[in-house]
Amino acid sequence: MATTPTRLMTFAEFDQMPNHPSGLRYELRNGEPFLTSPPRHDHSLVQRAIRRSFEAHAGNQWEAETEYGFRPVPEHEYIKADVILITRERWDRIARKGNLQGAPDLVVEVLSPSHTPAEIARKKKLCFENGTREFWVVNIERREVEVSTPDGRSVTYKSGQHIPLFFSTGSTLAVDQLFA
Repeated sequence: MATTPTRLMTFAEFDQMPNHPSGLRYELRNGEPFLTSPPRHDHSLVQRAIRRSFEAHAGNQWEAETEYGFRPVPEHEYIKADVILITRERWDRIARKGNLQGAPDLVVEVLSPSHTPAEIARKKKLCFENGTREFWVVNIERREVEVSTPDGRSVTYKSGQHIPLFFSTGSTLAVDQLFA
């Protein structure tokens, strides 16, 4: 649930906020702190399957991570993605006590009951405007993955199909592998 600020919160102010006592996590959306719920077990299993698949295909030139926060723009935004993929070069430039600046090369969102279509569309737009090459939306219930690119193309992959991996020439990822 969002609060009603009188002005936009800066990232520096957001970074000083205490952790929420219930274990919920915050994102900073349009300068407003926003509480998000933790993932359910099925959600976490799919996140882990995606991360492991990325790691198996990515080699040493890429880094994959789950539940990873980043700052797509310098101020008023800090969002978390279910899974990210970035180049090793960018990963190595992140300060130990810092955050990823800009959007990851690949962002994966696993749908949960708390997601709204508007929230996913906003995050996708923000990521594409700040460097993301692909944005995946994984629907556990339908067992499908929508892969979008900044040029407006979108392809939905279903059971029995394979997703081409731009970061590993000639490699694909079986949709069914994500839900095993």
